[in-house]
Amino acid sequence: MQQFINRFSVPEYISDILKNAKGLIFPKSREELVSLATGNNQSVFDVEYDTKGFGSIKEATVTRCKNGAVVNYPEDYMRRRDPDCLLVADKNDTDKPKYDDIYNEDFEPLRTATFDWLKEQKLILLPFMAGGKEYGYEALLIAPENAGFFACGLADLQGFLSIDEVSEGFCPKAVIFLAPPFRHTHFNGKQIVIHNRLENIHELYSYNLYPGPSAKKGIYGVLLNIGEGEGWITVHASTVKVITPYDNEIVIMHEGASGGGKSEMLESIHKEMDGRILLAQNTVTGEKNYIELIESCELKPVTDDMALCHPKMQNDSKKLVVKDAEQGWFLRLDHIKSYGTTPQHEKIFTQPPEPLVFLNIEGVPGATCLVWEHTKDSDGTPCPNPRVILPRRLVPNVIDEPVEIDVRSFGVRTPPCTKENPTYGIFGMFHILPPALAWLWRLVAPRGFNNPSITASSEMTSEGVGSYWPFATGKMIEQANLLLKQIVVSSNTRYVLIPNQHIGAYKVGFMPQWIAREYIARRGSAKFKPEHLVESRCSLLGYSLDSLKVDGQYIRKAFLRPEKQSEIGTEGYDKGAEILKDFFKKEVSKFNTPDLDPLGRKIIELFLKDSSVAEYSELIPMKF
Repeated sequence: MQQFINRFSVPEYISDILKNAKGLIFPKSREELVSLATGNNQSVFDVEYDTKGFGSIKEATVTRCKNGAVVNYPEDYMRRRDPDCLLVADKNDTDKPKYDDIYNEDFEPLRTATFDWLKEQKLILLPFMAGGKEYGYEALLIAPENAGFFACGLADLQGFLSIDEVSEGFCPKAVIFLAPPFRHTHFNGKQIVIHNRLENIHELYSYNLYPGPSAKKGIYGVLLNIGEGEGWITVHASTVKVITPYDNEIVIMHEGASGGGKSEMLESIHKEMDGRILLAQNTVTGEKNYIELIESCELKPVTDDMALCHPKMQNDSKKLVVKDAEQGWFLRLDHIKSYGTTPQHEKIFTQPPEPLVFLNIEGVPGATCLVWEHTKDSDGTPCPNPRVILPRRLVPNVIDEPVEIDVRSFGVRTPPCTKENPTYGIFGMFHILPPALAWLWRLVAPRGFNNPSITASSEMTSEGVGSYWPFATGKMIEQANLLLKQIVVSSNTRYVLIPNQHIGAYKVGFMPQWIAREYIARRGSAKFKPEHLVESRCSLLGYSLDSLKVDGQYIRKAFLRPEKQSEIGTEGYDKGAEILKDFFKKEVSKFNTPDLDPLGRKIIELFLKDSSVAEYSELIPMKF
């Protein structure tokens, strides 16, 4: 055991935890991790902890099914990420809430108590590479033995390193300390993840067992912190290479807040049983609009949620170059409500070549868990955040190498809009953005309508700069400047804006991004002739298409320019535009400081003057 400990170059206080723990487990295979996840292959395993003053508390139940370990949480609250769970405990620059300000005490006593609690446990020690083996950073998880499902999930998300692969001198740049009981003893049952950015190591304290805020977004925060110091970004985006029936190829990167359609951009276009595509359904009249595509494009996924933009990958193409920052994808399954919704994915989930980790899915011991059978919340409705962790090695046609980005799209969840009930749901099928406007949208990053991924969501809130701000630990202005620099340098990458859920009075789901993907790929390039574009009535939306034809079929102009819908008209549209602009005014004000790049201040000034789309294009030239 000591020979394994000696392989890690860690501070003395971490060595002290390892030397004094009741036992150490150094997993040597994924099979061993799956076994640990189910309490050494129990049919049903309760993850329980004794807590001082609260008795024994069951945090989760893990069911061993044919296709994997199925995790369920007794509390509705623990089934989705709390957007306000991140705190910072160190003295470095940050715009995030600080532990000592929130709790009016120093973090050190809790830090020491966490270490003392870990010493009382038998521990899993899991080394991994945050950001991937090629460009990533050495990291470590220290977790109690009965949290095996968490360790297995993190291994799938970040990449499993067997202790046999770890050579002497493994020096973690980040360590996750997992201590679930503390959410009851110290945080009134809340999900809390604390970042402590020390000089040589980034400590991450996970005081809950939902992997979203720590094993996934916590490590995202580590990468953002490293990038902020070194001058690069891990973008919140999915990426796909699209190959048309005529062998044209184009790479699209889709950004946006949680629920903004990142995973959906990697999915094949959804079709009805008769092969038709339901484009939209009118929420007022019930009218349905269909189109047909004889042959859809081939998709080769690159990233699902985190795209590493490491400077070592960039080249002379003047296009952004990205690679997946993850080794597994945390896929939300709320849209799969019945068999046959996404056959390709359902086949993997139902009969995987190796067991998977599922969350918030109904599980029966020894049976196959079905991903359309979502766990019921306490009110009897299906949990809106069922998940599976899918190792990317199991994803068909996945691309492992860095790719150049032709098009960066940004997704926004939009509500229905009518003249009687005007909202910001005034987006057309998709919009072409000048680079300056593209930056402005990433600055504000609207979270949008009816977000299923987090515990709270209002009609219009901001996810924060880059749409990754909830996971960052540093300064908003620094991230805004890095994003602007990235856009300016990547002058051959182009930008579009895509809604999902609604276009005006029509319910459309994620169809706009699937149609946009098919259309842009079939064109063979992301260049648009000026004569084919119309300045949107709301300048924040950039350019609208004058017409759109996919596979010989025209899309109605009412879907390209919603003010032409009789249910909205110009009056309803303009009221919705004011809602959108007022929201942007509130959000951009926090960035308009002397620390912002002067070019960024000029962009904000253009917006505050209600400038035309052409003026944004002049500031950072848009290549047609």
